[in-house]
Amino acid sequence: MALLVVAEDDGDIRDVLLRLLSRDGHTVIAADNGATALQEVLTRPGVEAVVTDIDMPQMSGLELCRRIRANEERACLPVILVSGSLMPGDQRPRQVEATALLPKPFRPAELLGCLREALASGHTPGRQPCVCGGKAGAAA
Repeated sequence: MALLVVAEDDGDIRDVLLRLLSRDGHTVIAADNGATALQEVLTRPGVEAVVTDIDMPQMSGLELCRRIRANEERACLPVILVSGSLMPGDQRPRQVEATALLPKPFRPAELLGCLREALASGHTPGRQPCVCGGKAGAAA
């Protein structure tokens, strides 16, 4: 399946994401902050998507997404922002051109479905981020 970079500063959540995505057949590179994730994205060939928390030390998921979009070679990489802190109407995911948003808490099937959709359709510059999951209206 896909080679993914997962950025999550909470070790327990990161472990759950790694197990879930690995069991679904993906190869997962784990990062505990956005800066480490960016390094992996820029130096590791074949990365097909990024799943990132928003609130992290050293570099937020929003800044990670912004820097990916600024890199000519990686600008169209799908980036899924996962967060429990976004308020309705928050425009930051759109401003950084996230591919999709997944509000926490989420069910495993919601993450996998969101990832499958992002991998299948890719990233379209300027498109409103897709909101995945059962709380789809809450964060958009």
